[in-house]
Amino acid sequence: MAPRRRKATGAASEAEAAAPRVSAPRVKGAPTEPRESPAVPEAARPSARRCGPARPSGSRREKSGPEPQEKRQVRARAARAEDRVEGPPARTEGVMPPAAPGPPLPRRASRREGTAHSARERRPQPGPTKVPGPLVPVSSLGRGKEAPGAWKPRAVLDKLRLSRQEISEAAEVVNRLTDHLLRRLQSCESEFKGVALLHTGSYYERVKISAPNEFDVMFKLEVPRIQLEEYYNSGAHYFVKFKRNPKGNPLGQFLEGEILSASKMLSKFRKIIKEEIKNIEDTDVMVERKRRGSPAVTLLVRKPKEISVDIILALESKSSWPASTMEGLPISNWLGAKVRNSLRRQPFYLVPKHAKEGSGFQEETWRLSFSHIEKEILKNHGQSKTCCEIDGVKCCRKECLKLMKYLLEQLKKKFGNRKELDKFCSYHVKTAFFHVCTQDPDDSQWHSKDLELCFDNCVTYFLQCLKTEQLEHYFIPEVNLFSRDHIDKLSKEFLSKQIEYERNNGFPVFGEF
Repeated sequence: MAPRRRKATGAASEAEAAAPRVSAPRVKGAPTEPRESPAVPEAARPSARRCGPARPSGSRREKSGPEPQEKRQVRARAARAEDRVEGPPARTEGVMPPAAPGPPLPRRASRREGTAHSARERRPQPGPTKVPGPLVPVSSLGRGKEAPGAWKPRAVLDKLRLSRQEISEAAEVVNRLTDHLLRRLQSCESEFKGVALLHTGSYYERVKISAPNEFDVMFKLEVPRIQLEEYYNSGAHYFVKFKRNPKGNPLGQFLEGEILSASKMLSKFRKIIKEEIKNIEDTDVMVERKRRGSPAVTLLVRKPKEISVDIILALESKSSWPASTMEGLPISNWLGAKVRNSLRRQPFYLVPKHAKEGSGFQEETWRLSFSHIEKEILKNHGQSKTCCEIDGVKCCRKECLKLMKYLLEQLKKKFGNRKELDKFCSYHVKTAFFHVCTQDPDDSQWHSKDLELCFDNCVTYFLQCLKTEQLEHYFIPEVNLFSRDHIDKLSKEFLSKQIEYERNNGFPVFGEF
């Protein structure tokens, strides 16, 4: 059956999170040039200058007999004087090279890559280039003996730690609000009578940073016996049909022909919520203006503290996951094949996030969502079942994700007046983080004491994704989140340059704003 093309409306949203499928082979990484420690020149060797070349046999000293003691003392004094004039022998370690002109270097040099060469002998460092081929595992990239930078990651994480009191107060407000809306939606006269809550997002994944002021709540609605029709080989977007459409189906009013219209359902869902919040007397709340392309109805609680709550309608399907996900969720070597099979037996969800079509959207399409699986992975993230439990070994996986999210958040604040960072979001950071976890599956590779090193691994991987313009969707591998259809090359180069600068200078942005 030929794929349907329906009406496209409006300008494309800058918040689109799933790019069209790419036909080129998937890129796992980019090779890097091997590092070499520069050879130490003769002049830098402590014994080279003093000892000098070996004397030939039959030298003048041998002919003239033993040298008098007085002459030997004069010669020794002359050697010491020479030392004072020329200075101590050149050091081969411990001296950092001078900063290279031009763009920041991709990595800090290790101490062994210091000043053994003269300025004339140094080669200029190349700028960032796109290197074809698969990404090299992070652990194989060149690294010095010490983690780069002099910043204190634990101090940054302490600053990001949420107050228990703030969490409790915010959660109470959000729970009261969502419970009220849920009762209304479950009432007999509602088309959404079967909805139930599904908590997702960073707060419920325990990776929320800065303040508990943003919440994501899914209102899931089971829709049995549906058939999916993929939208133009996108891998992520689908038309939804009912295999049978019995009379009295409350969702029948949202059909466009045979297609269950995402825009119609979202519009009705939004209308019910907008009317119902007028009946909430104990909370000062309003519905924010609709954002083009967004699947959420965003509520803004204004008192006692400002809190943003995204209410997302999601269709729940208990059928097998779509074929586009077959090679996704690569956790077999990390969490185990049994865990992967168990997760794939869980339902999947479809949210009213429309596919891009030209300069607008195909408003009848739905997008796959696996936020509940992401939450489960982060909750049980260790190869060992006791990882991060009270009596278990502590890893630093979640700490690395928090720092990555904070890095992007701070850069977006710093360059808030520039459009280059508009299309980047925390989902890109989370996806890259999951790939690093797949790449480094052992708990020993994420030991708590190695936090700075592990964070640098995550930064390195993310930079490679930016430079190669390849970031595979973790569940739908043929979807490239960094394709040029979604994010232009200049924006990726800009973010790459800023991250490299931060890493080479000890992440000063963590102390700003």
